[in-house]
Amino acid sequence: MPSTSGAASQSTATALAQFLAPELSALDRRLRATLSSDVSLVQSVADYIVTGGGKRLRPILVFLSAKAAGADSLSPAVVDLAATVELIHTATLLHDDVVDESSLRRGRATANAAFGNAASVLVGDFLYSRSFQVMVGVGKMRVLELLSEATNRIAEGEVMQLMALGRLDLSEDDYMSVIEAKTAKLFEASGALGAIAAGASTGTERALAEYARRLGVAFQIADDVLDYRGEANTLGKALGDDLAEGKLTLPIIVALKRADAAGQQLIRDAMSNPHGDDAAHFARVMAVLDGCGALNASLDRAKVEAERAATELAALPDSEARRWMLELCSYSVGRNV
Repeated sequence: MPSTSGAASQSTATALAQFLAPELSALDRRLRATLSSDVSLVQSVADYIVTGGGKRLRPILVFLSAKAAGADSLSPAVVDLAATVELIHTATLLHDDVVDESSLRRGRATANAAFGNAASVLVGDFLYSRSFQVMVGVGKMRVLELLSEATNRIAEGEVMQLMALGRLDLSEDDYMSVIEAKTAKLFEASGALGAIAAGASTGTERALAEYARRLGVAFQIADDVLDYRGEANTLGKALGDDLAEGKLTLPIIVALKRADAAGQQLIRDAMSNPHGDDAAHFARVMAVLDGCGALNASLDRAKVEAERAATELAALPDSEARRWMLELCSYSVGRNV
């Protein structure tokens, strides 16, 4: 898997956005129409989050998978499916930020910081209900089955993560179960939806779903590494948020196995007091993570998942969409945002 520097990862994201410019414009129009409401607070929060940007990776996966499987990626059905996964994802972010007491996302105040917790939770519920209205309009039972299962699993993943907070005995298997549910499940659904929209075979649907699932795992592990190693000015959030919130992500789990006794104890102390002196905790924990190779080991795990994702595309015919899907495997583990 080729490495991707910070500057290169930015150019990759920009070039992909240009490749899918018509689709992303159609998505934006659909989201704005879907989120229109006579309730002023709903409209205000909806406008705020739609203009907040973001990578839009899940709808991008819908568009790329549909194109790779031979569908018209600008058809109303594909655009609606892309809008549905973005609505579901955004709803989870609204709820996550309330649970995590986050104040910054994508370089600006979170919706809960700007409008309050109650508004964020209730508008998140509105987004969920709107997403189901849109998916029903597609008229495919398979879509309903897929996305109802995905939203249920995502909710379970959020609860699993809540239960895992501060648990110093969390294993790598426990961590993987959380990210499979919380992150990878909606990635997986996004890949499958493109195949469904194209009327592709069951085998193609499975391959695209598995590609997207493994990509989601790689993306989340890399994201957890970036929380310690990223560039704060491009991440759009403060470094060390996971540590401050008491989240045992893969770098911490690996360090609790690899570090010497003093390093392990330092991490345990930091995780047991996540709301203490965050800056001091972060500096000390970073020294341990670097010293025992936990960050590199975690990123290596992400690269393995990205490589496995790429192999799932082997049976697809060559196309520009397929080449971009392969490029996403590199981007997911080489980005700095």
